[in-house]
Amino acid sequence: MEEKEGSSSSSSKGATAAVHPAVAPLSFLLGTWRGEGEGGYPTINSFSYAEELHFSHSGKPVIAYSQKTWKLSSGEPMHAESGFWLPQPDGTLEVVIAQSTGLVEVQKGTYNAEEKEIKLQSELVGNASKVKEISRSFQLNDGKLSYVVEMATNVSSLEPHLKASLKKL
Repeated sequence: MEEKEGSSSSSSKGATAAVHPAVAPLSFLLGTWRGEGEGGYPTINSFSYAEELHFSHSGKPVIAYSQKTWKLSSGEPMHAESGFWLPQPDGTLEVVIAQSTGLVEVQKGTYNAEEKEIKLQSELVGNASKVKEISRSFQLNDGKLSYVVEMATNVSSLEPHLKASLKKL
């Protein structure tokens, strides 16, 4: 009986002990990341922003994701999105994201746990009159999580749209 009590208390103390095996290869993402980014596109002016990403896990084989950005100068909110990342045992990844603009994305891609690299490509971009395709790539390097988002519209092919570098809080 003492053994059971000890084992249950140790498993409830550490979040890492509760990480689902499907999530383990991407556990480096878990937590809150904050930093700055730059955006642009041929049809819009370039801009800078501050950003926070949050990846959390409840013990199920899924990672909850939320993101928000704000203007560097004023702190005024800019963009937000949230969704779920579902890692598969074969190194593929399924991601669903709902943006504050009403746009939704279903993305599929791959992850490399050793290289700490993730590449996603949209399978579906919904509720968007102009955006036709979105790709996202993430890389953890020297403690910084960086990403690049590329976008294609009905008048342009896949081109860089956003890039940022974030540090874990």
